Amino acid sequence: MICYFIVFHDRAAPQLRISAQQKEAAIQCLRAVPGLRKALLHTAEQATDPYLDDGPPPQLALQLYFDDIGALEASLRHNGPLEPLAGEAIFASLAYAEVTQQAMLARSFDVPDPPQLRDGDVGCTYLVAYPGPAQDFNAWLTHYIGAHASLMCRFPGVRAVEVCTRIDYCSGLPWRRAECMLRNAVAFASPAALTAALHSPVRHEMRADFREFPPYEGGNTHAPMETLTVLPGALAGGHG
Repeated sequence: MICYFIVFHDRAAPQLRISAQQKEAAIQCLRAVPGLRKALLHTAEQATDPYLDDGPPPQLALQLYFDDIGALEASLRHNGPLEPLAGEAIFASLAYAEVTQQAMLARSFDVPDPPQLRDGDVGCTYLVAYPGPAQDFNAWLTHYIGAHASLMCRFPGVRAVEVCTRIDYCSGLPWRRAECMLRNAVAFASPAALTAALHSPVRHEMRADFREFPPYEGGNTHAPMETLTVLPGALAGGHG
């Protein structure tokens, strides 16, 4: 599966939020995108992590899923179905935000009790990004996929674990391209469930494993986000 990220972050005004009307306009735009399999609309949330505090999260992040690169690139063309998201009408309150885009390969991992995918579901996701680079990316990624991701799958209450790695893609949209070497997303039912997981013994195991990572630069960022699931067209069953 291909996952396309759009991230809006106004660091000068962390209190900004999109309105209910803006959110609904974005949802209606997404529902009409040909080939879109699923969209996750993330807005800023709060949770506590015993090891770090990266400050206010982005006001908005979108994850858009397509079966293949052709379907994604068709949606990213100039005057294509995603271009309204780049105009001022939908996200007017974030007019001064830095906006980045990145297409990635998404790897999903098995968790003990995954929920059924439902349109309109609301949960909480910890979005993590590693800008890179790694000294030896193959060694770094092999460790991450083989050890770190399996620990995330053991979080109490975890609903989904996903690891995304960079790919090349064509886009006619105006946003700056992010070049993160890896992003991960760990989903929970609520901010309270995310916070409980981050204070569980698994979080300490993850920190110990983090110290075993092969050398890399760029640090990482962590963002707790409220997550709305949007299923387009027939997949949504007419909900909207």
